[in-house]
Amino acid sequence: MTSSEMTRKEWDTLGEVDVPSNRYYGAQTARALMYFRIGGIEERMPVAIIRAFGILKKASAEVNCLYGLDRELADIISQVADEIIAGNFDEDFPLVIWQTGSGTQSNMNVNEVIANRAIELLGGEIGSKQPVHPNDHVNMSQSSNDAYPTAMHIAVACELNSRLIPAVKELCDSFAMKSKEFKAIFLIRNKQMPLNLHDVFNGYKNLLDTELSCLDDAMPRLYMLAAGGTAVGTGLNAPSGFAEKVAERIAALTGLPFVTAPNKFESLAAHDVMVEIHGVLNTLATSLMKIANEIRLISDSLENAFEIHERIMNADGYPERDAELSRKSIVMNAEQCDILAMITAQVFGNHTAITVGASNGHFELNVFKPMIVSNVLHSIRLIADSCYSFAANCVQSIQILEQSEVDSCDINVQQINSPNGVRNIRDGSNGRKHRYDVTCTGNCR
Repeated sequence: MTSSEMTRKEWDTLGEVDVPSNRYYGAQTARALMYFRIGGIEERMPVAIIRAFGILKKASAEVNCLYGLDRELADIISQVADEIIAGNFDEDFPLVIWQTGSGTQSNMNVNEVIANRAIELLGGEIGSKQPVHPNDHVNMSQSSNDAYPTAMHIAVACELNSRLIPAVKELCDSFAMKSKEFKAIFLIRNKQMPLNLHDVFNGYKNLLDTELSCLDDAMPRLYMLAAGGTAVGTGLNAPSGFAEKVAERIAALTGLPFVTAPNKFESLAAHDVMVEIHGVLNTLATSLMKIANEIRLISDSLENAFEIHERIMNADGYPERDAELSRKSIVMNAEQCDILAMITAQVFGNHTAITVGASNGHFELNVFKPMIVSNVLHSIRLIADSCYSFAANCVQSIQILEQSEVDSCDINVQQINSPNGVRNIRDGSNGRKHRYDVTCTGNCR
């Protein structure tokens, strides 16, 4: 196949561009690929934003049908948007976040893919812009300046509800479970100040519950959408009632209570709500850092930091006055603490970038949008994944061992890590498994 057969010609306002024949995107996306070769595939626009654009374009087409868009075109745009939401064309969205700060290139990327796929389904020639035009039909009643912030809010709201909140609740439930299990277990630091392990773990649960409550307080502002503000917030070229109707349709499609923003100038020029939402994530990361470090220290109590005792209760539920306290040790997968601590540090860094980006909303338009939302989505994914991992691989597996079980181990950590301390890796790993009661496949240092 010759190079000419592998590409097709498309045109935009700047002229002719070669576009790969096997791609649905068009001239503006191809031109952006030439001008924004920054970062590589790992810096691509988050998939959550592409899905959110699919929701927006579907809702807009259905509403625009009430304002003059041909029913057949509206239906085919809606159909292709469903395909994008389903992830059918992810490779047709190659642009990185490092582009125009309004997100114009990614908005046009979506418009072009929808238009060309729709043309194909209608039997037309891809790239001809007939009978579906990326601007006149797919982007009808919209501007990149209001479309991108709308996609930002949809993406972040959907990810919080589907990914982060369930993950934090899972970790809360794990702490609640262990709190009940360890109700009779006490930590004694330096032979004084006894602490019920039930209270310690219940404190961790309440910390996370508080962050979820703060997130719930901020969500109503995230549900306010910029759609209908068009280029600078005036709503020029969007019909009266479009903003309210498209917000209602997006709410119906997502099952989330989206509404039109009361002031579109604010929605385009400022992203304070992203700082607010990520501020909660930053606080959540602060709590997770505390939890990770404290559990790591409790894990280190195997060596020298704590004694752990079980209080023997009588039939009436009161401590036996003369009951002998049996010495115990706590075991867990401390490596998960390392992971969680590293992730919280990354979230702190993301918050700085988001804060700087949101502070650069000069005049009518903030031009740090892709960077802002990429970091918010990055933090959501990291925190959610780490909460699931920490719950499953650390908290739920925490055990209390009788001291005799620990004392019976004849190989200590220093011996295991010493090159001359054990005969072979198998001996060392087996001894360490006995000492810490965790598997040594990818979990032990």
